[in-house]
Amino acid sequence: MSERNGDTRKECPVSNETKTRKADNLSHSTKFTHNDYTVGWICALPKEQTAATAMLDQIHPDLPKPLHDHNTYTLGSVRNHKIVIACLPKGKYGNNPAATVAAQMVSTFPSIKVGLMVGIGGGIPPKVRLGDVVISTPVDQYPGVVQWDLGKAEGGNFRRTGALNNPPGALLTALTKLETTHEMNGSKIPQYLDDLQKNWPNLVPKYIWSDSLKDPLFVPDNSYPRWSCWQVIFLVLWEKILALLGYLLGWWSFAPMDHEAEQVTSNAVNRAVGGEQSRPRNMRVHYGLIASGNQVIKDAKTRDTLNESFGGNLLCVEMEAAGLMNGFPCIVIRGISDYADSQKNKDWQEHAAAVAAASAKELLEYVQPSEVDRERPVKDILDQG
Repeated sequence: MSERNGDTRKECPVSNETKTRKADNLSHSTKFTHNDYTVGWICALPKEQTAATAMLDQIHPDLPKPLHDHNTYTLGSVRNHKIVIACLPKGKYGNNPAATVAAQMVSTFPSIKVGLMVGIGGGIPPKVRLGDVVISTPVDQYPGVVQWDLGKAEGGNFRRTGALNNPPGALLTALTKLETTHEMNGSKIPQYLDDLQKNWPNLVPKYIWSDSLKDPLFVPDNSYPRWSCWQVIFLVLWEKILALLGYLLGWWSFAPMDHEAEQVTSNAVNRAVGGEQSRPRNMRVHYGLIASGNQVIKDAKTRDTLNESFGGNLLCVEMEAAGLMNGFPCIVIRGISDYADSQKNKDWQEHAAAVAAASAKELLEYVQPSEVDRERPVKDILDQG
């Protein structure tokens, strides 16, 4: 990821001990109750919970919970929002466990009004690349998240049934401003990752991007031999000499090299001087459709067929979001850790979790507390349903 240059702030980095001390001091100075928390943040994996916790501005003391609630919570704040973070039980994945965790959360914290599902997912190439972020937003008749494996077989075909609810209006409104800001000024995700480096140095080796993370879609052009710097200089000069002779003597056979030869020279120069072909592009944030299901997808053909069935609009696949949308209105934010194909592995997971958590923090900056207050409590939605 990018580094921040020219940072002249004089404040010292906040250490882990300082963060803990903040929480201890807070417990003596401010007493929060279950009713103070309005944002629910759900993760599927411990590494996603770690990234989420690292993005909190403050960590609050724990509160007691009812005997029937089996969740473990991390409490804290981002800007003016008080947040409850919960993770699915170890080894439990999919839509049903996610729905159970959400139901217990809103029962214990009855003032939660908006939700975030934040973690890792599989990207649909070439639109989305490893280390990118996908944020669920409505597309055509879809509310941002679709459950791809819910339906029935009819006449040899699979017909999807049912529909998921739209995300909360407060979050959708904030997304429009966030997207505009990204287009004009770029994202703050790199800044938040810099903060993670300073505040939580133990997380750096896994959660911050490094050269050890390889994108299988990024393959440097090896179709031509690797040229030394002197060979490149000679090749470029020889081309110019031939072009000059052709111009002076009218020998059009010595005209500049054809497109293929020019490409050879261009590729050689790029490789010799460390051009764009020798490194992947920067992280990007995408807005659009996420497919959720109870099965892991790790086959390129299955992934591409699924994408085609949604008109080529899919950006990401994952396993929990569809279990939340109807009972826990939320925005889904996924850092891309694999391509849902046979090369699927865990190498990118921690970094993808970090960029997703940083994106969630950035979104919360644009969510007005007054807009959240106008939303119905999620508990009321569940009780009514």
